Amino acid sequence: MGFEETIRKIFFRKPKNELEGGADGNKPVVPEKVSVRCEKCRSVLLTGELDANLKVCPKCGYHFKMGARDRLLALADDGEFVEMFSDVTTPSDADFPGYDKKLEKAREESGESEGVVTGVLKMSGTYVAAFAMDYRFMMGSMGYAVGERITRLFEYATLHRYPVIGFVLSGGARMQEGITSLMQMAKTSAAVGRHGSAGLLYIPVLTNPTTGGVSASFAFLGDIIVSEPDALIGFAGPRVIEQTTRQKLPAGFQRAEFLQQKGYVDIIVKRTDMKMRLSELVALHAGGNN
Repeated sequence: MGFEETIRKIFFRKPKNELEGGADGNKPVVPEKVSVRCEKCRSVLLTGELDANLKVCPKCGYHFKMGARDRLLALADDGEFVEMFSDVTTPSDADFPGYDKKLEKAREESGESEGVVTGVLKMSGTYVAAFAMDYRFMMGSMGYAVGERITRLFEYATLHRYPVIGFVLSGGARMQEGITSLMQMAKTSAAVGRHGSAGLLYIPVLTNPTTGGVSASFAFLGDIIVSEPDALIGFAGPRVIEQTTRQKLPAGFQRAEFLQQKGYVDIIVKRTDMKMRLSELVALHAGGNN
């Protein structure tokens, strides 16, 4: 069934008596969102088509944002992922005005209890500790719970000698938690350091956007820095830098391709190739003995 035929089938206006329902009084159910417009090429795409392509536009390759759990399941063999540390949540004693309501809203919108999902999966036959940050939860901002979950994951991976793969997405440290959020930069970095000292592999995958305190800590401490295409990566955003320096920034500044040219990103991998490339890197580090 073609795109135009699908749209006609869904939106064709029925006679008024049919819209009011049948004998049982039930009204016809119309899907809330059957299509979406690509932000880059402006093509109209069916959501089912987009989801099947890992939320990558089949017309131009634009990478839409993707939920944390979906990212991890896309890596896992047979879609099997064992979640860990989900009991670690933000303490209820935070006194920032309105913070509790923001957390409640974020949980409703994302379906997650915090801004990162952590656990273990088997990727191409190899056990991997993995985490993914979720844009729907306060833009993946890092507070106590996010930092603690990532730290515990690295400690678990060090104990069991697992490589770590992390999908990084964040607007930075969570200002509502003040100094507590900033402390997570040091805590996560120390855990990454202990994991690396044990001779274990860590591959961060930088996604759009990777900014703030996250970019100044565990995001850039990996052995191989991977990025999705056209991801915004940096500490402060380009608009802030331009306003501060009063200078025009180069084209593509802080995008993945620009950072790769400058040596900050090792490889750029399309999402549809991500599992294959990450599996190759893990196998090479293990000497091919999985």
